[in-house]
Amino acid sequence: MENNTSLQQQLLEAGVHFGHLKKKWNPKMLPYIFAEKKGIHIIDLNKTVDHLQETAAALKQIAKSGKKIMFVATKKQAKEIVSECAKKVNMPYATERWLGGMLTNFNTVRKSVKKMQSIEKMLNDGSADSLTKKERLTLGRDKDKMEKVLGGIAQLGRLPAALFLVDIGHEHIALAEAKRLGIQTFGMVDTNCDPNKVDFSIPANDDATKSIAIITNYITAAIAEGLAERQASKDDDSETEDGNNENEAKAKRMEAEANAEGGRGKRGAGAAPTAPGAPKRRIQSTRRPAGK
Repeated sequence: MENNTSLQQQLLEAGVHFGHLKKKWNPKMLPYIFAEKKGIHIIDLNKTVDHLQETAAALKQIAKSGKKIMFVATKKQAKEIVSECAKKVNMPYATERWLGGMLTNFNTVRKSVKKMQSIEKMLNDGSADSLTKKERLTLGRDKDKMEKVLGGIAQLGRLPAALFLVDIGHEHIALAEAKRLGIQTFGMVDTNCDPNKVDFSIPANDDATKSIAIITNYITAAIAEGLAERQASKDDDSETEDGNNENEAKAKRMEAEANAEGGRGKRGAGAAPTAPGAPKRRIQSTRRPAGK
């Protein structure tokens, strides 16, 4: 309870509770609105804390399973915050512009990423030295242009398992593509949006920098925790496997030594003794009698 109170106080200080003007509200946000003050809706921070913790727990499990979570925030006040948080946990992100078909036409987007990487390789390893100065400059400009839009998904080899969006109204194209592909969606939802459009909604102010920062950092911390638990589990499995291999090798050595001891015992014993009561073999003499 104390932790929730502390978190609620932090959210209050960051202005997470400030919604939009009453005339811009979405009626489906009514369960999350605490009151109205001077024509502005006030978000119920108790609901925000509950939904934030629920969302963080779900994202933690996704990260723990080794799947990718893509951060999407193209609003000016959210770009830098979201890109830094995504880089901390090595997750893909889109903060400059959402390319139409980034998810639904993923194979084509991957081709553009590979083209960007090949140009970068040419410029770095000296392959472009044989080109004219104008051609090198053109390549450099193309690379910079593509990197600005595609740099955040350069290491994304397959579709992400989930999307975290800041302002689901502003990122409606990304949300529609995720829904079409059955990708789980998580997002900050202000009083002017429909919270039912995402699988996990966090009722919060999605316009203020401080509000975006505190929510995104909380989510990032949960993802980092999930990744740490995954790594710890891998280390435990590796140690167990090493121990099993060592025990197996020891058992094999003991078996080999036992077999060797048995072999030496057989060689030292010589021929088997005659069983008691068995008739003795008669040995025919080959000596000739004397005088003949």
